[in-house]
Amino acid sequence: MTSFLHVVGARPNFVKAAPVFRALRSAGVTTQWLVHTGQHYDANLSDDIAQAVGLPTPDVRLEVGAVAAGRQVAAVRVGVAEACARFRPDVLVAYGDVNSTLGATLGAAEAGVAVAHVEAGLRSRDWRMTEELNRILVDHASRWLFATDETAFLNLRTEGVPADRIHVVGNVMADTLLTALSTRAEPGEHAVVTLHRPESVENPEVLRALVSSIARLARRTQVLFPTHPRTRARLDALGLQESLRADGLEFLPPLGYLDMARAVDSARVVLTDSGGLQDECAVLGVPCITLRDTTERPATVACGSNRVVGTAPEAIAAAIEAVWAGPRRVPERPPLWDGHAATRIAEILAPR
Repeated sequence: MTSFLHVVGARPNFVKAAPVFRALRSAGVTTQWLVHTGQHYDANLSDDIAQAVGLPTPDVRLEVGAVAAGRQVAAVRVGVAEACARFRPDVLVAYGDVNSTLGATLGAAEAGVAVAHVEAGLRSRDWRMTEELNRILVDHASRWLFATDETAFLNLRTEGVPADRIHVVGNVMADTLLTALSTRAEPGEHAVVTLHRPESVENPEVLRALVSSIARLARRTQVLFPTHPRTRARLDALGLQESLRADGLEFLPPLGYLDMARAVDSARVVLTDSGGLQDECAVLGVPCITLRDTTERPATVACGSNRVVGTAPEAIAAAIEAVWAGPRRVPERPPLWDGHAATRIAEILAPR
C-alpha cells in the first residue's frame, strides 16, 4: 500500500490537507505522516485551525518561523528531506502556493520522492507575488497535479505539462468548508475585511488608500477586520488604527477557522486580498471584492461572486455600491466545487 507524507505550514494548507488525509484513510491507506513547517506559528493561524478541521497531531514540527522567504524555503527543504529519509514515503502531498509548499517540493525532489500538488495550475501572471513563482516551480516538479478547474488545466497544458499528469478534481477547500457549515447562516449586513499580502500592506500609499475605503465602508455598515500580525504592525507604524476605530471599525485577532467561516457565511460582502477567501466566497455565494489587480482564481469571477477591482478608492466604492444593489447571494458555484474533491484525489492516488 502506498504511503504518504503531507506537508502543511500556513493556514490555508491545513484546510486543504484535512479532507485529503481523511479521503486517503477511507480509501484504505494505513500509512500517512504529517509535517508542520511552522511557517504560521500563531495558534489561531496554525494549531487551532488544524484541530478545527480534523488534522492529526503532526509527526514532525520544523518551527521555521517568520524569517525571510528564502530562509523559510531553505529550512523547509532541509527539514522535509530529512523527514523523507526518516519515513521513506512513496508520495509527498504539497498544498497551495506558500513558501512551505515550495520548500517541501524541493526537499522531496532531493530525497527522490514523487510529489502530488493539490491546487495546481493557478496563475495570476503577477510576478510581484512570491506565490506565483512558488506555484510554477512546484507544478513543474510534481508528478500528479490536482487542478481546481479547467482554466488551471489549460494553464498547465500551455506550459507543456503532459495531460496525463493533470487531474481536474475541484477544490478541496470546499470539502472542508461545506462540512464545517452544514447549517448555513442567513445573510447579514456586516462586511468582513482581510489584508495580509505584502503588496497590500508594505506600501504606505497603497495601505492608506485601502484604509480610506475601509473607513468609508465602516461608516455605512459594521466591518469586522480580523487583522494579520503583519497588517497590524503596519497600521500601528502609520498611526492608522485609531482613525479606523473612530469610524466604528472592529479590529479582531485572527479568527479560528469555524468563527471565520461563520463570519464570512453571514456577511453582506467580503473585501480581501486573500486567494482562499475568494474561493470560500464562491462556494458560499457571498459577494467578494478582491483588492488586487489580478487573481489566480478566475473561476470565482466566472461564477459571479468575485469582483477584482484593484486598490483605487473610487473603484472599490463603485464595487461596494454594485454589491448593495445586487442580490445578497450568488447562486452559481464553480463546477466540481461540491465537497467531493478529496475523494477524487484519493481515487487517483490510492485506487482500490
